[in-house]
Amino acid sequence: MENKKDHKAGFVSIIGKPNVGKSTLMNQVVGEKLSIITSKAQTTRHRIMGILSGTDFQIVYSDTPGILKPEYALHQSMMKFVSSSLSDADVVVFVTDIYENFDENVAETLKKINVPLVFVLNKIDQAKGTQAEDKLNYWKENVQADAFIAISALEGLGIDQVFNNIVSSLPKHPPYFPKDQLTDKPERFFAAEIVREKIFLNYKKEVPYSTEVDITEFKEDEKIIRMRAEIFVERKSQKGIIIGHKGESLKKVGIESRKDLEQFFGKQVHLETFVKVAENWRKKEINLKRFGYKN
Repeated sequence: MENKKDHKAGFVSIIGKPNVGKSTLMNQVVGEKLSIITSKAQTTRHRIMGILSGTDFQIVYSDTPGILKPEYALHQSMMKFVSSSLSDADVVVFVTDIYENFDENVAETLKKINVPLVFVLNKIDQAKGTQAEDKLNYWKENVQADAFIAISALEGLGIDQVFNNIVSSLPKHPPYFPKDQLTDKPERFFAAEIVREKIFLNYKKEVPYSTEVDITEFKEDEKIIRMRAEIFVERKSQKGIIIGHKGESLKKVGIESRKDLEQFFGKQVHLETFVKVAENWRKKEINLKRFGYKN
């Protein structure tokens, strides 16, 4: 039986530059695929919470967009998600990899942190010779942190060490969420993220970044979930690219999405996909509100 007085709970923000492996780390520590992962930078656009509960602890992880210099309104909203996750964090996990170097963006972000900081060097599975050790020493000279840990989020190396450091840094507090809750996001959100992941994996250049997915219908009964996904692009030419010759590209996205959706929800899924144009949606407040980037 859990001792309520000794129960630990807190918010843990996972931050870092784009494409260093924050989402892979979060999925590892939560044990569920909650954040979409591709080899393209800036895949994560929202603050996604993953909740991990044990008998005497609860960790509320936040996966956040990669730290970048905003170029347009969507980027500004993404950076606000980073700021909000830092403002209520009890512990911060800063993730970098063996290829990244210290810069002003990183310095500015780390300056604002006044809670325990766990520094994580990722992708050590790709390191040659003493590269990982040298890089960790380089960061120790440039950054102040409570712990420095080398990991491979992809291969699960060092994850236990990250977890142990987080738990030991958590304040004593009752759980914030029911113990069986896994995330703060609704089912529609994850359905849209799964479709968006397939777009990132199937299209090149600017097209995935110009795309947003809205699940406009989600009807569930005992055996099947019927959903309608509307894929928005910024220009008519992009609509043609998404659909592809005789609709083949869109069909492929639909098949791959349905497979993952059925695995995620544990039941049969009927998915309909439609492509629409919302011109320059990344720069327009009304569109950013619709897609959940602004209150």
